Formats: sequence, C-alpha cells, structure tokens
Amino acid sequence: MNKISRRSVLIASATVCLPPGVFAQPMPVKLYKDPNCPCCEGHAAYLTNNGFAVEIIPTIDLLAKFSEAQVPSQLNGCHLIEMDGYVVIGHVPIEPIRKLLAERPNIIGVSIPGMPVGLPGMEGPRSGPIAVYEIVPGAGRTRVFTNV
Repeated sequence: MNKISRRSVLIASATVCLPPGVFAQPMPVKLYKDPNCPCCEGHAAYLTNNGFAVEIIPTIDLLAKFSEAQVPSQLNGCHLIEMDGYVVIGHVPIEPIRKLLAERPNIIGVSIPGMPVGLPGMEGPRSGPIAVYEIVPGAGRTRVFTNV
C-alpha cells in the first residue's frame, strides 16, 4: 500500500491553487528609445514589474522606427515597443496593453502620443483622462482604443 506524505499533499494542493500564469515566462518585448531619454527606462522598469522581459534598444533614428511600423506622425510618442505582433507607442499603462493582448484587434497597435505627465515613467499629477489611440492600417486614421 502506497502512503502519500503530508509534504506531497501540500505541494500538490499549492500547485493546483496557484493562479494561472504563475509558471509562465515573461513576454519578451523590445523598447526602442532615444539614447538620451531617461523616462523611457522608467516605463521599461514598470513593464518589467508587470511581467514583461524588456530589452531596451537605444536608437538615434526613432522616427525611422515609427515610419517602419506605419505609425502616423500624429501618434508618435516617446518610444516604440514591439510586443507579440503589435507596437505600443509611448507611456501606455498596463491595462490598455493587457486589453490589446487579450482582445487581439486587427490593428497595428496603440499609442499615447507625446509625453503626458501622470503615466508610468512620466511621474506627476495627471490633469484628467488620457486617450490611448488605435494605430490602424491606412495613413492618418485614428480612433480611441480606451482612456486611462
């Protein structure tokens, strides 16, 4: 007769009770930034703390990366992130990123243009809701994806 040890029961029950994704590897992402911009590293640290493996890639030609990714100039932001087939422009908080990755819309990605204060990596008081825009195929077309 086989006996199950108390330790085996505890390990098995702990494994069953853990939330999904605990053993998942962090999603690799590439963050392209101007070499002289310190706020991008704050956003990279925020993403790392939220389960992403961020590779920071300094580039002196960020505008070329925006163009290559088909980002309309009005949606250019502080940096460009490539993740799971999408681009994320600027200091986008985790909630819209998770929504993008969960819903998988037929878009290029999302953007918060410029460098608004009150976002991860751009510390300070936020003056109100900030729009996160969809980057849709076709020059110049934009829609609000969500507000933060």
